[in-house]
Amino acid sequence: QVQLVESGGGLVQPGGSLRLSCAASGIMFSINAMGWYRQAPGKQRVMVATITTYGIANVADSVKGRFTISRDNAKNTVYLQMNSLEPEDTAVYYCNAGVKITKWGDESPYWGQGTQVTVSS
Repeated sequence: QVQLVESGGGLVQPGGSLRLSCAASGIMFSINAMGWYRQAPGKQRVMVATITTYGIANVADSVKGRFTISRDNAKNTVYLQMNSLEPEDTAVYYCNAGVKITKWGDESPYWGQGTQVTVSS
């Protein structure tokens, strides 16, 4: 069973920084793209940033220039460095990964349990 475990959320003041981590574990043949999504209260879950196995990143316009996504393939871990945080960034942040369990199997999306990020003074 594949598991994604997030860490690093919390309460921070406007203008502050947080770093989220998400580690994938379990029996896997390969991990393709990994990414971060967020869901604010009463709103749909939206993409924040994704990154391919080769390090090609795609970042949402709303966080471009403030958030940076990176990954360590050897550790099956993806990171989200969040700087200049704003109250509008308050949400539950979810990690996502496209995983193949076997070489010949289909890729399936897996999600973490979510970590709360609250930006407030």
